[in-house]
Amino acid sequence: MNPVTTHTTLKLTRRLRRLRQSEAMRAMVRETRLSPDMFMLPLFVCEGEGIRREVPSMPGVFNLSVDEAVKEVEGAKGDGVTSVILFGLPDRKDDVGSRAYDPEAPVQAAIRAIKRVVPGVLVVTDVCLCEYTDHGHCGIVIDGEVANDPTVDQLVRVAVSHASAGADIVAPSDMMDGRVGAIRQALDERGFQNTAIMTYAAKYCSAFYGPFRDAAASAPAFGDRRSHQMDPANTDEALREVAQDIEEGADIVMVKPAATYLDVIRRVKDTFHYPTAAYHVSGEYAMLKAAARNGWIDERRAMLETLTSIHRAGADIILTYFARDAARAIA
Repeated sequence: MNPVTTHTTLKLTRRLRRLRQSEAMRAMVRETRLSPDMFMLPLFVCEGEGIRREVPSMPGVFNLSVDEAVKEVEGAKGDGVTSVILFGLPDRKDDVGSRAYDPEAPVQAAIRAIKRVVPGVLVVTDVCLCEYTDHGHCGIVIDGEVANDPTVDQLVRVAVSHASAGADIVAPSDMMDGRVGAIRQALDERGFQNTAIMTYAAKYCSAFYGPFRDAAASAPAFGDRRSHQMDPANTDEALREVAQDIEEGADIVMVKPAATYLDVIRRVKDTFHYPTAAYHVSGEYAMLKAAARNGWIDERRAMLETLTSIHRAGADIILTYFARDAARAIA
C-alpha cells in the first residue's frame, strides 16, 4: 500500500463529499430553494384580439392581446406562478404618453379581465412612459432633456389609472426623483391605500434591455437614458436610491438587471432587510436562449442555475421570462 495515500486518507475525518452522493442527499441539505410563487411573469399586452406574436429577439415571449394575455395568466397560475407584471403596447403614441393613463388602454383592460377571469393572481403594472411616447423616452422631454417633475405628474396619472382598474401593485420604473412619494400620496388620497408600490429602486442604464425595447418598440429616438438610469459602476448610489424610495413609501424595492448585479442585490438585502425583487431582464434571457439554441449550454440547467444565483444573492421575488418554464422544471 502506498504510504502517502494511506497517510492522506487517514487525515480525512471530514469528507464534504458525503453529502453529495445522491440527489436525495443533495436535496436534503440544499441551502437555496426556488419556488414558483417567487416568480413574476412579465407580459406584453397589445391592442386587438386573438393576437399572439412572438418577439424575434426573445424566443418564447409574445406580444399578446388582452384575451391571449388572460389565457397566458391562466396557464401561469396552473404552473404555480401567481403574479404577473403588465407592459402596455398602445396602437398610437404621442409626446406625453397620454395612452398610458387611458382607462381603455391595453394594460387597464387586461387588469380588469385578469381579475375577472383568474382570481387569486397578483396583477402588477409597470408605470413608465417609454412604451407610450413617440420619442421613446421615459418622461416628458423639454429642451431635449427628460424633465423630472412634469414626468412625475404624468406617472401619478398612470399609477392612479392602474389602481382604478384593479391593480394590486404599481411599479414605477422610470427612475425620476420623488415619484414614489408622489404616487403614494395620490393613491392614498383617492382611497387606494391598499395598492402597494414595487419600485424599480436601483435601475441601471444597462446594455441588456435591447430585446425588451424590441418587444415594446420603446428604443429612444435620440440620446440615451444615462441622465436618469444609474451608472453601472455604482453600488453606494444604489443604496441611496433604495433608502429614498423606502422613505417615500415603497413596499417592495427592485434591482434591475439581476444576473449582472448580484452584488447590488446582496447589499440591498443586507442593508435594508426589505422585500427585494430583481428583474432577470430581456437581454439576460435572450443570451441563454441563443446559447441553448446553438447547443452551447443546457437551457434547463443554465436557467435554474441563473435563477438560483439571483435568489441566493438575496432576491425574494424574481421577475423573469422563464417564470413558467422554471416553475414546471422545479415542480
